[in-house]
Amino acid sequence: MHGYIPYGAYWSTPFARWQGKLAHLNSIEFAAHVAKAELARRDISPEMFDTITYGQTVIQPGSFYAAPWFAALIGAENLPAALVNQACATGPRLLANAIGDMSLGMGATALIASGDRTSNGAHVYYPVPDGSGGTGVSENWVVDSFMFDPWAKGAMVTTADNVAKRFGIETAEQHELVIRRNSQYQDALANDRAFQKRYMPAELEVPDARFRKVVGTMNCDEGVEPVNPDKMATLRPVVPGGTVTFAGQTHPADGNAAMVVTATPERATEISGAGKPLIEILAFGNAREEKGFMPAAPIKAAATALARAGLAIGDIDAIKSHNPFAVNDIAFARAFEIDWADINNYGSSLIWGHPQGPTGLRGMIELIEELALRGGGTGLFQGCAAGDSAMAVVLRVS
Repeated sequence: MHGYIPYGAYWSTPFARWQGKLAHLNSIEFAAHVAKAELARRDISPEMFDTITYGQTVIQPGSFYAAPWFAALIGAENLPAALVNQACATGPRLLANAIGDMSLGMGATALIASGDRTSNGAHVYYPVPDGSGGTGVSENWVVDSFMFDPWAKGAMVTTADNVAKRFGIETAEQHELVIRRNSQYQDALANDRAFQKRYMPAELEVPDARFRKVVGTMNCDEGVEPVNPDKMATLRPVVPGGTVTFAGQTHPADGNAAMVVTATPERATEISGAGKPLIEILAFGNAREEKGFMPAAPIKAAATALARAGLAIGDIDAIKSHNPFAVNDIAFARAFEIDWADINNYGSSLIWGHPQGPTGLRGMIELIEELALRGGGTGLFQGCAAGDSAMAVVLRVS
């Protein structure tokens, strides 16, 4: 079964580097706060939805109730919403789940949303009654997850160095890609952010923690680092003997994004309005790489999605990736024998940051808008996730 996305029935907040302007907000409440406003702006009633699925990777107060709480906050309190977490691949997983629910007859119109706050991550204490003196163990939910995979026994940056070694990717090429991605991101900011305003509020009002008053505004992503090639050249690899520097990887962030999904093209047209582009989901791919090689996993996921769609890489008009490391795009381009300079037009998570759950949703939204600007075409989104996994999505805008 193919699914459809009503053109324009999606949004993303700007992303703020962790400990920035969004650090004080419960990500569930904030995602609902934004969704309620964006649905109203599009004249979409919450009563339209048959199903809601919420994605979250960083626990917040109330996370046990996250999905039904989110649904109730936007005015859909009768829907039994579900919670999804596939780390950085949560966005495409949400899309796959929505289409799966529809194929089972569980509705014809869905809302998928994700919000995460890497700022002020929870510090969790796990009791160990039979431990020495009954002392338990603790976990920093965000930072410890970055630093240690309990299966691969290493940090995420180590997986990037492993892939760099496999493909012979040097630091200089990684920095060259970062410079290119930053240039592409500047295209999204041109003409007073004309590209971003296609899916992002022109100005986001930031509420206080109780959502009672406005305490600030955001009219762009905050925390994007300026590119300085000379300074980048002086950076040492994060891991001694490796190739990945701090410049060659993304930064943790806060934000949210959402998307409406329908079972039929007629329903999508009803929501978006006549004469708007039709967005069809053609295929998904899911994959897991060798232990400790996370940035290479999208290669397998993309190959699977393309095969299921009956397409080759040459049939794809635009490619968008979740690229937490510059290594991701270089390895992918080499595997498919394409030029990495030609993918990720208008930016990517390497530049605008990574709040985890919403990252893939924003990437797919930007892919749709890029295809719409070129008059239609077929696009591929791919991205890795914790546990050496990845997902890919092939979609067509016509």
